[in-house]
Amino acid sequence: MNTSDRVILLTGATSGLGRAVAQTLAARGGRLILHGRNPARLEELSKEFAKTEAQIDVVQADLSDLQQVEQLAKEVAELTDHLDVLVHNAGVGKGATDARELSADGYELRLAVNHLAPFALTQRLLPLLEIGAPSRIVNVASGTQQPIDFSDPHLEHGYSGNRAYGQSKFAMVTAGFALAKILLADVVTVNSLHPATLMPTRMVKEGYGYTVDDLQTGVDAVVNLVENPALDGTTGQYFSIQQPAAAHREAYDVETQRRLWELSEELTGVRY
Repeated sequence: MNTSDRVILLTGATSGLGRAVAQTLAARGGRLILHGRNPARLEELSKEFAKTEAQIDVVQADLSDLQQVEQLAKEVAELTDHLDVLVHNAGVGKGATDARELSADGYELRLAVNHLAPFALTQRLLPLLEIGAPSRIVNVASGTQQPIDFSDPHLEHGYSGNRAYGQSKFAMVTAGFALAKILLADVVTVNSLHPATLMPTRMVKEGYGYTVDDLQTGVDAVVNLVENPALDGTTGQYFSIQQPAAAHREAYDVETQRRLWELSEELTGVRY
């Protein structure tokens, strides 16, 4: 892929890992559509990257609100006629407390932002990705994965921040595996990754209070899935940092994938 011609949509670009990835990609050139929730931070980002090699557009949406997810897709379609890469990076961590939170649609917040929003946004942007073929979808997931209790997906019972976060990232990875089976690998590839362990981001500091890996480790891992030519045609895979790895064993279960897919379509109102 010629970096000067490519169009990349990166969600969660205003802070932490997303901002660092955006900085790296902006230095490569091409066109970046950078998403954030906070308008002031987006304006700051736009000014900061104005002198880079890339053409920068910014789009604002709260991904905990599915109506805003739909509007985000419409705005992206107004900005470009194709996408080469879609990076689902925006997310909510385990939180500083174990207080259960709900999205604008009444869904468990972490499931809503970390899985349902990417699920819906991908479906709405598939036409642009297909036009941009061969294109890539990159899911920034986590090594923390916990299977969904389909009888209580919104964790009304036995809630904890760790459980909610792990469930949401499990859902992201599992849905990625299922989507990769639907899409032709020479048209759109779908891969997920654990970028690094407890990087020095606000989300990590809030939830854990300590760090393990440096931020650059995570940046390099994400950029690897975005642009490594050796990964052309590679799809339906899970990576730990930059190495192929095994996700939670249940994520590969066909019945689990089916049930999650049906639940995701029901909750988001989108159909593939």
